[in-house]
Amino acid sequence: METNDRAAAARRIRRVLVALIFFAAALNYVDRQVLALLKPILQTEFSWDNQDFAHLGSVFQLAAAIALPFVGWFVDRIGVRWGYMIAVGVWSLAGMAHAFASSMQQFVAARAVLAVAESVHTPAAVKSMATYLPLKERSLGIGLMNTAPNVGAVLTPLLIPPIALAFGWKSAFIVTGALGFIWMLFWWPSVRRLKPVQSESAQPAALRVPVRWSSLFRQRTTWAFVGAKLLVDQVWWFILFWTPDFFHRVFGMGQADLGKPIAIVYSMAAIGALSSGMIFPRLLDRGYAVDRARKVPMLVYALLILPIPLAITAGSPWTAALIIGLALFAHQGFMTNLFGLAADVVPPSVVATVIALGAVAGNLSGTAIIELAGWSLENGHGYWPMFAICASAYLLALAWIQLMLPRLRLADEPGAAAA
Repeated sequence: METNDRAAAARRIRRVLVALIFFAAALNYVDRQVLALLKPILQTEFSWDNQDFAHLGSVFQLAAAIALPFVGWFVDRIGVRWGYMIAVGVWSLAGMAHAFASSMQQFVAARAVLAVAESVHTPAAVKSMATYLPLKERSLGIGLMNTAPNVGAVLTPLLIPPIALAFGWKSAFIVTGALGFIWMLFWWPSVRRLKPVQSESAQPAALRVPVRWSSLFRQRTTWAFVGAKLLVDQVWWFILFWTPDFFHRVFGMGQADLGKPIAIVYSMAAIGALSSGMIFPRLLDRGYAVDRARKVPMLVYALLILPIPLAITAGSPWTAALIIGLALFAHQGFMTNLFGLAADVVPPSVVATVIALGAVAGNLSGTAIIELAGWSLENGHGYWPMFAICASAYLLALAWIQLMLPRLRLADEPGAAAA
Protein backbone atom coordinates (compact mmCIF):
# COMPACT_ATOMS: atom_id res chain seq x y z
CA MET A 1 0.00 0.00 0.00
CA GLU A 2 2.82 2.38 0.90
CA THR A 3 4.53 1.60 -2.41
CA ASN A 4 1.33 2.45 -4.30
CA ASP A 5 1.05 5.74 -2.42
CA ARG A 6 4.62 6.66 -3.31
CA ALA A 7 4.00 5.80 -6.97
CA ALA A 8 0.85 7.93 -7.03
CA ALA A 9 2.71 10.83 -5.42
CA ALA A 10 5.50 10.52 -7.99
CA ARG A 11 2.96 10.64 -10.82
CA ARG A 12 1.41 13.79 -9.38
CA ILE A 13 4.79 15.50 -9.17
CA ARG A 14 5.55 14.54 -12.78
CA ARG A 15 2.23 16.04 -13.86
CA VAL A 16 3.10 19.28 -12.09
CA LEU A 17 6.42 19.31 -13.94
CA VAL A 18 4.67 18.89 -17.29
CA ALA A 19 2.16 21.63 -16.40
CA LEU A 20 4.90 24.10 -15.47
CA ILE A 21 6.86 23.34 -18.64
CA PHE A 22 3.63 23.83 -20.58
CA PHE A 23 3.15 27.31 -19.13
CA ALA A 24 6.82 28.23 -19.58
CA ALA A 25 6.64 27.21 -23.25
CA ALA A 26 3.50 29.29 -23.72
CA LEU A 27 5.15 32.34 -22.13
CA ASN A 28 8.24 31.79 -24.27
CA TYR A 29 6.21 32.26 -27.43
CA VAL A 30 3.99 35.01 -26.08
CA ASP A 31 7.06 37.16 -25.43
CA ARG A 32 8.66 36.53 -28.81
CA GLN A 33 5.45 36.99 -30.84
CA VAL A 34 4.53 40.43 -29.55
CA LEU A 35 6.94 42.19 -31.92
CA ALA A 36 5.48 40.50 -35.02
CA LEU A 37 1.93 41.36 -34.02
CA LEU A 38 2.80 45.02 -33.44
CA LYS A 39 4.60 45.35 -36.79
CA PRO A 40 2.05 47.77 -38.37
CA ILE A 41 2.21 50.12 -35.35
CA LEU A 42 5.99 49.92 -34.87
CA GLN A 43 6.70 50.19 -38.58
CA THR A 44 4.77 53.46 -38.68
CA GLU A 45 6.27 54.88 -35.49
CA PHE A 46 9.90 54.00 -36.28
CA SER A 47 9.77 54.16 -40.12
CA TRP A 48 10.98 50.58 -40.58
CA ASP A 49 10.88 48.89 -44.00
CA ASN A 50 10.53 45.14 -44.57
CA GLN A 51 14.28 44.61 -44.52
CA ASP A 52 14.61 46.45 -41.18
CA PHE A 53 11.91 44.22 -39.74
CA ALA A 54 13.65 41.14 -41.12
CA HIS A 55 16.90 42.24 -39.47
CA LEU A 56 15.15 42.33 -36.06
CA GLY A 57 14.06 38.75 -36.63
CA SER A 58 17.54 37.77 -37.73
CA VAL A 59 19.13 39.27 -34.63
CA PHE A 60 16.90 37.06 -32.50
CA GLN A 61 17.78 33.93 -34.47
CA LEU A 62 21.52 34.64 -34.58
CA ALA A 63 21.74 35.51 -30.88
CA ALA A 64 19.96 32.28 -30.02
CA ALA A 65 22.19 30.29 -32.39
CA ILE A 66 25.34 31.71 -30.78
CA ALA A 67 24.04 31.06 -27.26
CA LEU A 68 22.64 27.57 -27.75
CA PRO A 69 25.86 25.50 -27.59
CA PHE A 70 26.62 27.11 -24.24
CA VAL A 71 22.98 26.78 -23.17
CA GLY A 72 23.10 23.01 -23.66
CA TRP A 73 26.27 22.78 -21.58
CA PHE A 74 24.74 25.11 -18.96
CA VAL A 75 21.59 22.99 -18.59
CA ASP A 76 23.49 19.69 -18.55
CA ARG A 77 25.83 20.99 -15.85
CA ILE A 78 23.55 22.83 -13.39
CA GLY A 79 20.29 21.00 -14.15
CA VAL A 80 16.84 22.13 -15.09
CA ARG A 81 15.67 23.33 -11.68
CA TRP A 82 17.97 26.36 -11.50
CA GLY A 83 18.61 26.75 -15.22
CA TYR A 84 14.96 27.10 -16.13
CA MET A 85 14.18 29.55 -13.35
CA ILE A 86 17.10 31.83 -14.21
CA ALA A 87 16.20 31.78 -17.89
CA VAL A 88 12.56 32.73 -17.35
CA GLY A 89 13.57 35.63 -15.12
CA VAL A 90 16.02 37.02 -17.66
CA TRP A 91 13.72 36.66 -20.67
CA SER A 92 10.87 38.31 -18.77
CA LEU A 93 13.07 41.34 -18.04
CA ALA A 94 14.24 41.43 -21.67
CA GLY A 95 10.65 41.32 -22.91
CA MET A 96 9.71 44.25 -20.72
CA ALA A 97 12.81 46.16 -21.89
CA HIS A 98 11.26 46.46 -25.38
CA ALA A 99 8.81 48.97 -23.91
CA PHE A 100 11.66 51.35 -23.14
CA ALA A 101 13.41 51.07 -26.53
CA SER A 102 13.37 54.19 -28.68
CA SER A 103 15.78 53.25 -31.48
CA MET A 104 16.64 50.32 -33.69
CA GLN A 105 19.82 49.70 -31.69
CA GLN A 106 17.87 49.43 -28.43
CA PHE A 107 15.34 47.06 -29.97
CA VAL A 108 18.25 44.96 -31.26
CA ALA A 109 19.79 44.78 -27.77
CA ALA A 110 16.47 43.76 -26.18
CA ARG A 111 15.85 41.11 -28.87
CA ALA A 112 19.33 39.67 -28.42
CA VAL A 113 19.00 39.26 -24.65
CA LEU A 114 15.50 37.83 -25.07
CA ALA A 115 16.81 35.31 -27.58
CA VAL A 116 19.70 34.15 -25.39
CA ALA A 117 17.47 33.60 -22.36
CA GLU A 118 14.63 31.98 -24.31
CA SER A 119 17.04 29.57 -25.98
CA VAL A 120 17.31 27.77 -22.62
CA HIS A 121 13.70 26.60 -22.84
CA THR A 122 13.84 23.76 -25.36
CA PRO A 123 17.03 22.03 -24.10
CA ALA A 124 15.82 22.35 -20.50
CA ALA A 125 12.31 21.13 -21.28
CA VAL A 126 13.39 18.09 -23.31
CA LYS A 127 16.04 17.20 -20.74
CA SER A 128 13.35 17.37 -18.07
CA MET A 129 11.20 14.93 -20.05
CA ALA A 130 14.11 12.56 -20.70
CA THR A 131 15.26 12.67 -17.07
CA TYR A 132 12.03 12.59 -15.08
CA LEU A 133 9.41 10.88 -17.28
CA PRO A 134 9.22 7.16 -18.14
CA LEU A 135 9.31 6.25 -21.85
CA LYS A 136 5.54 5.93 -22.31
CA GLU A 137 4.82 9.23 -20.53
CA ARG A 138 7.63 11.05 -22.33
CA SER A 139 6.01 11.36 -25.75
CA LEU A 140 2.76 12.71 -24.34
CA GLY A 141 4.73 15.14 -22.19
CA ILE A 142 6.65 16.40 -25.22
CA GLY A 143 3.38 16.63 -27.13
CA LEU A 144 1.94 18.82 -24.39
CA MET A 145 5.11 20.92 -24.40
CA ASN A 146 4.75 21.43 -28.15
CA THR A 147 1.10 22.34 -27.69
CA ALA A 148 1.93 25.17 -25.32
CA PRO A 149 3.60 27.55 -27.81
CA ASN A 150 0.48 27.33 -29.93
CA VAL A 151 -1.72 28.14 -26.97
CA GLY A 152 0.47 31.19 -26.40
CA ALA A 153 0.35 31.98 -30.11
CA VAL A 154 -3.46 31.72 -30.10
CA LEU A 155 -3.94 33.95 -27.06
CA THR A 156 -1.33 36.54 -28.01
CA PRO A 157 -2.96 37.78 -31.25
CA LEU A 158 -6.35 37.90 -29.53
CA LEU A 159 -5.09 39.89 -26.52
CA ILE A 160 -2.11 41.97 -27.62
CA PRO A 161 -3.65 44.12 -30.40
CA PRO A 162 -6.54 45.23 -28.16
CA ILE A 163 -4.12 46.03 -25.31
CA ALA A 164 -1.84 47.95 -27.68
CA LEU A 165 -4.73 49.90 -29.22
CA ALA A 166 -6.24 50.71 -25.82
CA PHE A 167 -3.11 51.45 -23.74
CA GLY A 168 -0.28 51.84 -26.25
CA TRP A 169 2.24 49.38 -27.67
CA LYS A 170 4.56 49.68 -24.65
CA SER A 171 1.95 48.19 -22.35
CA ALA A 172 1.86 45.00 -24.45
CA PHE A 173 5.55 44.30 -23.75
CA ILE A 174 5.24 45.12 -20.04
CA VAL A 175 2.19 42.90 -19.44
CA THR A 176 3.60 39.87 -21.25
CA GLY A 177 7.01 40.20 -19.60
CA ALA A 178 5.50 40.38 -16.11
CA LEU A 179 3.83 36.98 -16.54
CA GLY A 180 7.20 35.23 -16.25
CA PHE A 181 7.69 36.42 -12.69
CA ILE A 182 4.37 34.87 -11.70
CA TRP A 183 5.56 31.54 -13.16
CA MET A 184 8.76 31.72 -11.12
CA LEU A 185 6.77 31.84 -7.87
CA PHE A 186 5.48 28.31 -8.59
CA TRP A 187 8.55 26.67 -10.15
CA TRP A 188 11.00 25.96 -7.34
CA PRO A 189 8.54 24.80 -4.65
CA SER A 190 6.86 22.50 -7.18
CA VAL A 191 9.87 20.72 -8.71
CA ARG A 192 12.32 20.35 -5.81
CA ARG A 193 10.95 16.84 -4.98
CA LEU A 194 11.41 15.38 -8.48
CA LYS A 195 13.25 12.06 -8.72
CA PRO A 196 15.10 11.07 -11.92
CA VAL A 197 13.92 7.98 -13.81
CA GLN A 198 17.40 7.07 -15.08
CA SER A 199 20.03 6.34 -12.46
CA GLU A 200 22.64 8.16 -14.55
CA SER A 201 20.74 11.41 -14.14
CA ALA A 202 20.66 10.91 -10.39
CA GLN A 203 24.40 11.39 -10.08
CA PRO A 204 25.55 14.69 -8.60
CA ALA A 205 26.56 17.25 -11.20
CA ALA A 206 30.18 17.09 -10.13
CA LEU A 207 30.31 13.35 -10.85
CA ARG A 208 28.63 13.45 -14.24
CA VAL A 209 30.73 12.70 -17.28
CA PRO A 210 31.54 16.01 -19.02
CA VAL A 211 30.20 16.56 -22.50
CA ARG A 212 32.78 15.53 -25.10
CA TRP A 213 32.11 17.49 -28.25
CA SER A 214 34.29 15.32 -30.45
CA SER A 215 32.34 12.26 -29.37
CA LEU A 216 28.98 13.94 -29.97
CA PHE A 217 29.96 14.96 -33.50
CA ARG A 218 30.91 11.38 -34.32
CA GLN A 219 27.43 10.10 -33.48
CA ARG A 220 24.93 9.62 -36.28
CA THR A 221 22.17 10.33 -33.77
CA THR A 222 23.53 13.86 -33.34
CA TRP A 223 23.65 14.54 -37.07
CA ALA A 224 20.23 13.01 -37.66
CA PHE A 225 18.63 15.42 -35.21
CA VAL A 226 20.69 18.46 -36.21
CA GLY A 227 20.07 17.98 -39.94
CA ALA A 228 16.35 17.51 -39.47
CA LYS A 229 16.12 20.64 -37.31
CA LEU A 230 18.03 22.62 -39.93
CA LEU A 231 15.40 21.73 -42.51
CA VAL A 232 12.16 22.07 -40.56
CA ASP A 233 12.75 24.83 -38.00
CA GLN A 234 12.97 27.44 -40.73
CA VAL A 235 9.29 26.80 -41.49
CA TRP A 236 8.22 27.51 -37.93
CA TRP A 237 10.30 30.69 -37.66
CA PHE A 238 9.08 31.98 -41.01
CA ILE A 239 5.41 31.45 -40.14
CA LEU A 240 5.80 32.80 -36.60
CA PHE A 241 7.56 35.97 -37.72
CA TRP A 242 5.85 36.76 -41.03
CA THR A 243 2.27 35.44 -40.77
CA PRO A 244 0.80 38.68 -39.37
CA ASP A 245 2.40 40.58 -42.26
CA PHE A 246 1.16 37.94 -44.73
CA PHE A 247 -2.47 38.52 -43.74
CA HIS A 248 -1.94 42.29 -43.62
CA ARG A 249 -0.23 42.42 -47.02
CA VAL A 250 -2.16 39.79 -49.01
CA PHE A 251 -5.65 40.30 -47.57
CA GLY A 252 -5.44 43.92 -46.38
CA MET A 253 -6.28 43.10 -42.76
CA GLY A 254 -5.75 45.83 -40.18
CA GLN A 255 -4.18 45.62 -36.73
CA ALA A 256 -7.53 44.98 -35.03
CA ASP A 257 -8.42 42.09 -37.39
CA LEU A 258 -5.16 40.15 -37.52
CA GLY A 259 -5.79 38.14 -34.38
CA LYS A 260 -8.63 35.95 -35.69
CA PRO A 261 -6.94 34.18 -38.63
CA ILE A 262 -3.70 33.82 -36.67
CA ALA A 263 -5.65 32.29 -33.78
CA ILE A 264 -7.07 29.73 -36.23
CA VAL A 265 -3.57 28.87 -37.47
CA TYR A 266 -2.15 28.25 -34.01
CA SER A 267 -5.26 26.49 -32.71
CA MET A 268 -4.71 23.88 -35.41
CA ALA A 269 -1.02 23.73 -34.50
CA ALA A 270 -1.95 23.07 -30.87
CA ILE A 271 -4.20 20.19 -31.88
CA GLY A 272 -1.35 18.74 -33.94
CA ALA A 273 1.08 18.85 -31.02
CA LEU A 274 -1.36 17.40 -28.50
CA SER A 275 -2.73 14.62 -30.70
CA SER A 276 0.71 13.56 -31.92
CA GLY A 277 1.87 12.92 -28.37
CA MET A 278 -0.83 10.27 -28.00
CA ILE A 279 0.04 8.37 -31.18
CA PHE A 280 3.48 7.01 -30.23
CA PRO A 281 2.47 5.14 -27.04
CA ARG A 282 -0.58 3.70 -28.81
CA LEU A 283 1.56 2.40 -31.64
CA LEU A 284 3.91 0.83 -29.10
CA ASP A 285 0.94 -0.83 -27.41
CA ARG A 286 -0.09 -2.26 -30.80
CA GLY A 287 3.29 -3.91 -31.18
CA TYR A 288 5.11 -1.37 -33.36
CA ALA A 289 8.86 -1.14 -32.90
CA VAL A 290 10.17 2.26 -31.77
CA ASP A 291 11.61 2.88 -35.25
CA ARG A 292 8.30 2.39 -37.03
CA ALA A 293 6.23 4.12 -34.32
CA ARG A 294 8.31 7.28 -34.80
CA LYS A 295 8.84 7.33 -38.58
CA VAL A 296 5.40 6.37 -39.91
CA PRO A 297 3.65 9.34 -38.24
CA MET A 298 6.48 11.63 -39.41
CA LEU A 299 5.85 10.58 -43.01
CA VAL A 300 2.12 11.28 -42.70
CA TYR A 301 2.79 14.72 -41.23
CA ALA A 302 5.33 15.53 -43.95
CA LEU A 303 2.73 14.79 -46.63
CA LEU A 304 0.14 17.02 -44.95
CA ILE A 305 2.41 20.05 -45.33
CA LEU A 306 2.74 19.83 -49.11
CA PRO A 307 -0.35 22.03 -49.90
CA ILE A 308 0.90 25.09 -47.97
CA PRO A 309 1.74 27.19 -51.10
CA LEU A 310 -2.00 27.22 -51.92
CA ALA A 311 -2.44 29.75 -49.09
CA ILE A 312 -1.05 32.45 -51.38
CA THR A 313 -3.85 31.96 -53.92
CA ALA A 314 -6.63 31.42 -51.39
CA GLY A 315 -9.80 33.41 -51.96
CA SER A 316 -10.14 34.56 -48.37
CA PRO A 317 -7.99 34.95 -45.26
CA TRP A 318 -10.00 32.20 -43.57
CA THR A 319 -9.17 29.67 -46.28
CA ALA A 320 -5.53 30.72 -46.12
CA ALA A 321 -5.61 30.36 -42.32
CA LEU A 322 -6.93 26.80 -42.62
CA ILE A 323 -4.20 25.87 -45.13
CA ILE A 324 -1.41 27.35 -43.02
CA GLY A 325 -3.05 25.88 -39.92
CA LEU A 326 -2.97 22.40 -41.49
CA ALA A 327 0.74 22.89 -42.17
CA LEU A 328 1.42 23.88 -38.57
CA PHE A 329 -0.75 21.00 -37.35
CA ALA A 330 1.59 18.71 -39.26
CA HIS A 331 4.70 20.64 -38.24
CA GLN A 332 3.92 20.16 -34.56
CA GLY A 333 3.16 16.49 -35.08
CA PHE A 334 6.47 16.06 -36.89
CA MET A 335 8.35 17.99 -34.20
CA THR A 336 6.80 16.03 -31.33
CA ASN A 337 8.16 12.86 -32.88
CA LEU A 338 11.50 14.47 -33.68
CA PHE A 339 12.01 15.61 -30.07
CA GLY A 340 10.79 12.22 -28.90
CA LEU A 341 13.30 10.56 -31.20
CA ALA A 342 16.10 12.59 -29.63
CA ALA A 343 14.94 11.73 -26.10
CA ASP A 344 14.76 8.05 -27.10
CA VAL A 345 18.13 7.61 -28.80
CA VAL A 346 20.41 10.16 -27.11
CA PRO A 347 21.76 9.43 -23.58
CA PRO A 348 20.10 11.67 -20.94
CA SER A 349 23.51 13.02 -19.83
CA VAL A 350 23.99 14.82 -23.16
CA VAL A 351 20.47 15.16 -24.56
CA ALA A 352 20.22 18.88 -23.70
CA THR A 353 23.47 19.52 -25.58
CA VAL A 354 22.25 17.63 -28.66
CA ILE A 355 18.91 19.46 -28.53
CA ALA A 356 20.84 22.73 -28.32
CA LEU A 357 22.96 21.84 -31.35
CA GLY A 358 19.78 21.12 -33.29
CA ALA A 359 18.36 24.44 -32.19
CA VAL A 360 21.51 26.21 -33.43
CA ALA A 361 20.95 24.68 -36.86
CA GLY A 362 17.27 25.62 -36.77
CA ASN A 363 17.98 29.20 -35.74
CA LEU A 364 20.50 29.60 -38.55
CA SER A 365 18.07 28.32 -41.17
CA GLY A 366 15.40 30.51 -39.55
CA THR A 367 17.68 33.53 -39.95
CA ALA A 368 18.16 32.70 -43.62
CA ILE A 369 14.46 32.36 -44.42
CA ILE A 370 13.52 35.50 -42.46
CA GLU A 371 16.12 37.49 -44.41
CA LEU A 372 14.97 35.84 -47.66
CA ALA A 373 11.42 36.96 -46.92
CA GLY A 374 12.49 40.56 -46.34
CA TRP A 375 14.50 40.57 -49.58
CA SER A 376 11.73 38.85 -51.55
CA LEU A 377 9.06 41.30 -50.42
CA GLU A 378 11.24 44.35 -51.03
CA ASN A 379 12.07 43.15 -54.56
CA GLY A 380 8.55 42.23 -55.62
CA HIS A 381 8.77 38.43 -55.46
CA GLY A 382 6.16 38.06 -52.75
CA TYR A 383 5.81 35.02 -50.53
CA TRP A 384 6.23 32.26 -53.14
CA PRO A 385 9.89 31.34 -52.49
CA MET A 386 9.34 30.83 -48.77
CA PHE A 387 6.17 28.79 -49.14
CA ALA A 388 7.87 26.51 -51.67
CA ILE A 389 10.69 25.87 -49.18
CA CYS A 390 8.13 25.10 -46.46
CA ALA A 391 6.35 22.51 -48.61
CA SER A 392 9.44 20.41 -49.29
CA ALA A 393 11.31 20.71 -45.97
CA TYR A 394 9.71 17.82 -44.07
CA LEU A 395 10.07 15.08 -46.66
CA LEU A 396 13.72 16.08 -46.99
CA ALA A 397 14.14 15.97 -43.20
CA LEU A 398 12.62 12.50 -42.95
CA ALA A 399 14.83 11.26 -45.79
CA TRP A 400 17.85 12.63 -43.89
CA ILE A 401 16.81 10.84 -40.69
CA GLN A 402 16.36 7.59 -42.57
CA LEU A 403 19.80 7.99 -44.14
CA MET A 404 21.45 8.65 -40.77
CA LEU A 405 19.40 6.22 -38.65
CA PRO A 406 17.94 3.39 -40.75
CA ARG A 407 16.87 1.76 -37.47
CA LEU A 408 16.27 3.64 -34.26
CA ARG A 409 17.78 2.14 -31.10
CA LEU A 410 16.96 3.34 -27.61
CA ALA A 411 19.86 4.99 -25.82
CA ASP A 412 20.28 2.03 -23.45
CA GLU A 413 20.17 -0.66 -26.19
CA PRO A 414 23.39 -2.43 -27.23
CA GLY A 415 24.95 -0.65 -30.19
CA ALA A 416 22.98 2.55 -29.63
CA ALA A 417 26.06 4.69 -29.09
CA ALA A 418 27.29 3.90 -32.56
CA ALA A 419 23.95 4.46 -34.25
